[in-house]
Amino acid sequence: MKKIFITGVIVIAALAGIMYVLNNNKKENDSQTAVVAQKNAAVAVRATEAGIKEVNNVYVTNGIFLPKQEVKLSAEVAGRVARVLVEEGAYVKTGQTLAFIEGDKQNVSVINAQAVYENAKNEVARFESAFSTGGVTKQQLDQMKLQLENAKNNLRSSQISASDVNVKASFPGIVNRRSVEPGAYVSPGNELFEIVNVSSLKLKVNVDEKNIGAIKLGQNIKVESAVLANQTFQGKVTFIAPKADGSLNFPVELEINNNATHDLKAGMYGTAYFGDGQVSNALVVPRDAFVGSVSSNQVFVIKNGKALLTKVTSGRVFGDQVEIISGIESGEQVITTGQINLLDGTAVEVIK
Repeated sequence: MKKIFITGVIVIAALAGIMYVLNNNKKENDSQTAVVAQKNAAVAVRATEAGIKEVNNVYVTNGIFLPKQEVKLSAEVAGRVARVLVEEGAYVKTGQTLAFIEGDKQNVSVINAQAVYENAKNEVARFESAFSTGGVTKQQLDQMKLQLENAKNNLRSSQISASDVNVKASFPGIVNRRSVEPGAYVSPGNELFEIVNVSSLKLKVNVDEKNIGAIKLGQNIKVESAVLANQTFQGKVTFIAPKADGSLNFPVELEINNNATHDLKAGMYGTAYFGDGQVSNALVVPRDAFVGSVSSNQVFVIKNGKALLTKVTSGRVFGDQVEIISGIESGEQVITTGQINLLDGTAVEVIK
């Protein structure tokens, strides 16, 4: 009995010791956690000052040159290609014949329609003579004249079908692709030629909402191509979209007259320069300072060690710099990195 009592006392003492040690460890851990939390209360960010800088008023945007006119010529009738008169790269004029298609069936149709028409003319002449002597009625003569008119229309239709066997260019341009060879059998709708006109080209570019107001129809714009060094072209604004796309950009179309040697090609990369090229002073911040995107018009400004979400009015975009019209002043610090971890009023620590 005495042995059991001593064992119980030892167990209780051991448990008490364990509890004491655990409590001390918990206090020490809580103390360390509090120190770490105090150290990490401020969110690390990078920042820069909003400042006045000299900026170029030119707005630059890029696009792809497209031909002003482009058409794919197809066969209008079924038949075998007798001759092809042009090669790829050849310059063609309006109405120039590009290929002949054998149209035996069409020629037979024209001959038959011509015979029916001639017969109808003879019948009308005979009925008119008979009507003058009372041999036929007015109704019979009118019926025969109607048959003559139908025969005339059928002849005209057959002649048009027969003329469709000759494939002709609808405008002046260059044969960009030839998809037919002599002896091939073609059906209506088969593509035969692709003709493009590059005497003038179109350049489609996107202009953001900050600059679209300064662009007018008919305005002359300097245009360059990276592959044609030291050559400058003049473009004229022919279209300004009345509605922006999902990125708040407005499609703008320019028409550019090519040079005599047609150095500009459809599919080349083109650059348009909008603006007068003068230098002016503007309050700017980096594009990265904006929360989300420039269109949000929100930046975090550091004041008294805290990040304050500030509404601004942005203006023109100059590469990676954005003009600030109102909302902040020169010299104020704006956060450029770490905004994703911030809320309005969050304590911050600027790192370099």
